[in-house]
Amino acid sequence: MTMKTGRLLGASLMLMAMLLASESQAARESRISATKHNLSSSGTGTTHSTTESQICVFCHTPHGSDTSQSAPLWNKTLANTTYTAYTSSSLDAATIQGVSAGQPLGSSKLCLSCHDGVMALGSVRVLQGQQNVTIGGGTQVTMPAGSGSSTGYTRLLGTDLTNDHPISVTFDQALSDRDGELRRPSASPLNRWGTVFGVRSAQDSYKPLLPLEPTGSGSAGQVQCTTCHDPHIRETDLTAERNIKFLRGNRVQKAQPTSTYVAGNDIVCLSCHDKGMQGVGGNSWAYSAHANSNVATQTYKTAAADTREFPSGIAVWQAACLNCHDTHTVSGSRRLLREGTDASPATSLYLGGFKAGGSAALEETCYQCHNDTTNSILNSASSNPPNVKQDFALTYRMRIRNVDQPAGGTEVHDVGGNFNDTYNDCTGAANKCGADLIESRTQLGNGNANNRHVECSDCHNPHRVAKFQLFYGNAGSISGTPDASAAHKHTNASGYTHTNVASGALRGSWGVEPGYTCCSFHTAATSYTVRRGDPGTDSVPNDSNADTKTYVTREYQVCLKCHSGYGYGSTPPNLDANNTKGLTPSGTNALTQYTDQAKEFQAPASHADESSTFNMGADGGAVDANANNKNHRSWHPVMGPTGRTATKRNITATNAFKLPWSNAVGTQTMYCSDCHGSAVTTSANNVIPETGKAWGPHGSGNPFILKGVWGAGMNTGTANLLCLKCHNPTSSSGFSGGGKGNLHAYHIDRIGKINCVWCHVAVPHGWKNRSLLVNLNDVGEEAGHGAGSSKEVATNGNAAHYLKPPYYLYAKNKISSFATSGGWSDTSCGSRSKTGANLITSTDGASGSNTTGTGKNWMTNTCSNPSN
Repeated sequence: MTMKTGRLLGASLMLMAMLLASESQAARESRISATKHNLSSSGTGTTHSTTESQICVFCHTPHGSDTSQSAPLWNKTLANTTYTAYTSSSLDAATIQGVSAGQPLGSSKLCLSCHDGVMALGSVRVLQGQQNVTIGGGTQVTMPAGSGSSTGYTRLLGTDLTNDHPISVTFDQALSDRDGELRRPSASPLNRWGTVFGVRSAQDSYKPLLPLEPTGSGSAGQVQCTTCHDPHIRETDLTAERNIKFLRGNRVQKAQPTSTYVAGNDIVCLSCHDKGMQGVGGNSWAYSAHANSNVATQTYKTAAADTREFPSGIAVWQAACLNCHDTHTVSGSRRLLREGTDASPATSLYLGGFKAGGSAALEETCYQCHNDTTNSILNSASSNPPNVKQDFALTYRMRIRNVDQPAGGTEVHDVGGNFNDTYNDCTGAANKCGADLIESRTQLGNGNANNRHVECSDCHNPHRVAKFQLFYGNAGSISGTPDASAAHKHTNASGYTHTNVASGALRGSWGVEPGYTCCSFHTAATSYTVRRGDPGTDSVPNDSNADTKTYVTREYQVCLKCHSGYGYGSTPPNLDANNTKGLTPSGTNALTQYTDQAKEFQAPASHADESSTFNMGADGGAVDANANNKNHRSWHPVMGPTGRTATKRNITATNAFKLPWSNAVGTQTMYCSDCHGSAVTTSANNVIPETGKAWGPHGSGNPFILKGVWGAGMNTGTANLLCLKCHNPTSSSGFSGGGKGNLHAYHIDRIGKINCVWCHVAVPHGWKNRSLLVNLNDVGEEAGHGAGSSKEVATNGNAAHYLKPPYYLYAKNKISSFATSGGWSDTSCGSRSKTGANLITSTDGASGSNTTGTGKNWMTNTCSNPSN
């Protein structure tokens, strides 16, 4: 090939690339005279000179230019200004380069010579042969503040660039590999630099869409202001993008995104930020709930669109990245989150208002849309974003507000970083921890309780959430017709098996899978496997079985990263002692500390059965000899099914449980959010959120963010009792025998009412005994006694009880011998007649007197109809 033919081939390829651009790209023209950068007397902007007619002179001069700068014929002498650069724990460029982003280089310094507000706009080196001239006659000496210098609607950036897109960072293969969601520099149809971005070369006629500048170490390509902006261009079709902000690419999304970047269709952000996960994740961003043109169809209210300079009637999917991010955002916000501070706007956002300064508050970005229809910036539609903000205003809520968090008003949540905490290694060259929103265990509160926090992105990855009831969509595809909701399937109907498979709202989040070496209730998880990453087109069976996927497949995995020893080590956090932070107050149900849910929900396969020879009590943590026979661990099937079918439970009633729980007793599983979430007060028979409420444990009017009430003194006569939303007290148990039928119903008939916690554990996640039964004949280390201990609580009379949080809440039940379902008799209950050190004082002080014996006489002495 000759040099001439090589040039022709190169020119042909470049022309082909240009022709692939959309009509919107063709609408751009290089005409600075018609832009805000025309500061001459002919300028039509609010800021321009009234005396100087030359346009180019404000930046360029043919003689006497500053030759030390990268721009040609630069006509300004730069001030010796020090800037505070953007930084964050997920800025991988800072880790790779060994320091936080340094001082601006290249063209960025030139842009800042006006946009930092330090120098006068008209201060030039040469004007008509005169040196160091300040052009006068203007209405504004320095860069105007727009809506305010601390808002996101100003281009007076100042010297604090922490709320501005990072500049002067090297974009190379190392950065792309470590981040995981940045375009690979090596990926290009030309198999050389790439048509999307790279360092321009006049020698090779190489001109990518987004030019990097060779200002890095060894002339490495770096992102600078002019990578995204061309200060000379304007948009001729103002209805398409309204204000292109001098961008080289689209400011908004023009068509449904796909896993492949298309310059003519895609928003400029996707030029570098490859949300297709570099081909690994497929189309996760493209068909996420925030980018899918079949889902994010809601349009902006006019006032909100005007403030953002969006085209009229723009839909959420078209605003794309700009719904949540702004490259020059409000001061105080982190990760370029739009309106992401705790400041109160002078005018409501939906009326076109905006924030000025404040402290970082991630949730405020989400609340722009996830609000009621009045305060949302979006027009009301047939399918509105869930109003999550209302739940975070309830009495008991996740501590999402800065003022509610132990750190004392500072947002602790911080993803990414350079750490290795045994289960998560974020030091590797391709760790992708930032993209997966990973936090260290220390950041979650392990070893430092003041770090305990919650933010929206602790549970949701906004770049991956999908509007499907199952996280993997339709057999691994999320490009098809979306479901009506991103919450899991839960209907009060027969014909399906309820599962614990993660919903689309949790797609691509991260969590942990506990590992165990023992089945005892007293032994916490001994290891954790971090589940993270995007599932791509993979899927798991829609069943109740565990799996070995590397990403989150079950809701409990997301919950357990905070609500287990993974998040807080061996010391669970305390309840709210001051009752001021939205947490459940200390002392509720006698609790002062939370518990380890990974320990409680453990579902040992060896205990998932029931028979007359099933003697697993000792293996599960029971110590008394009689507590081993016909006993086993019990749990609500959050992590795994119980294995105890209706037949094994000796249940014959078809309505033993309320729907959908009666569909597949023993093989079904459930979600944490079946019990925890906004209170359901309109029905005593289900846990489905009321109209306008979201699934998920965001907040509730009930302690512990429960959907119903639960605690001491509660029984079948208690309105809105949580247990009765799923359990039918007259038939949902194998508690029967002796010809008396269902013994729950029998006791209610004979006594009047029986409080649930008399017989059942106060924290009903899981327990050492079958059926979540307390046994005051076998109180051990769960109550603070030594390992291997088995104490009987001395009780005498109806007032006697045992109060020892977290598990014993006015407990009365003593089991002298466990029985299989259907085999219970009155003599199954009663005292084991222990003495000496093995007999401990009851809470009401009956230490020297213990009613012994079993059966009806013992029951009559112990239980009576409660007054409430």
